[in-house]
Amino acid sequence: MSAAILAPTRMTGRIHSKMDTTRMQVIGLCRFSYPALGGFQIEHDTPEARAAFLYDPQRMEERFATFQTLTLPSLRAQTDPDFTLAIVVGDAMPEPLLARLLDLVEDMPQAVIIPRAPGRHRQVMREVINDVRRDSPLPSLQFRMDDDDAVAVTFVQRLREAAAGLAPLLGEHRYISIDFNQGHIARISPKGIHAKPAIETLWTPGLGMAVAPGASRGIMNFSHAKLGRVMPVLTLPGEDIFLRGHNAFNDSRQKDGIRPVRLPLLDAAGENAFRRIYSIDADHVRAHFAKGA
Repeated sequence: MSAAILAPTRMTGRIHSKMDTTRMQVIGLCRFSYPALGGFQIEHDTPEARAAFLYDPQRMEERFATFQTLTLPSLRAQTDPDFTLAIVVGDAMPEPLLARLLDLVEDMPQAVIIPRAPGRHRQVMREVINDVRRDSPLPSLQFRMDDDDAVAVTFVQRLREAAAGLAPLLGEHRYISIDFNQGHIARISPKGIHAKPAIETLWTPGLGMAVAPGASRGIMNFSHAKLGRVMPVLTLPGEDIFLRGHNAFNDSRQKDGIRPVRLPLLDAAGENAFRRIYSIDADHVRAHFAKGA
């Protein structure tokens, strides 16, 4: 798969209160086992040690399973397909893994694979987002997700709708967070999908950000839990929007003393709800595991 990466010119100025949000560029960023310096709760002494951990065969099988059955189906089914998905990988990612990833997104025009050498996490992510930003006098709408997360099929549409309601504030603030705080925690297994509802403030899978055209930083350059200290935050409850993946290799679950989260297996009604909300199919999950058996 090939795709152009645009280098935009920065623009500044106040935003008109009746801006056309349909013309705003929506940018999603997903790190697919990128060996950053920083950005992980579990640290390693060298980039080589981190890469060895990230590219461990067992871990990579799990990451491909979640990316293929959770993340990509929800993005392919967006009711508003006008977005860019920057998938950041290490420039030394083993060739078979890179080829496998390229195959998965070959039919997804929004996806751009971006290899980067190991570097400081926030700096590299800022460069990646700025590389794909278009030259525009309008804010960009940005979101982030891990390779085991998902979003509702209406996520991009709802992000634009929320931005339209923020038009007066967008002319006064360089950054505004849009927090969809309702969804699910889920993990996959040969039996299907295990999940439970969740309501959490400023969790990354349901988080968006409006970024002014002259701003150099983006959604990956702030601590998500502390956004309310540095910018306005609009929280939108009452609608399932995010799915946070749970599995053995979650970075946040590698430390000692982390309690397991009990996630019941979805029944038929729950499976139907996941198909409708996220375009995630439990039959697809079971077939994936059966194929690998």
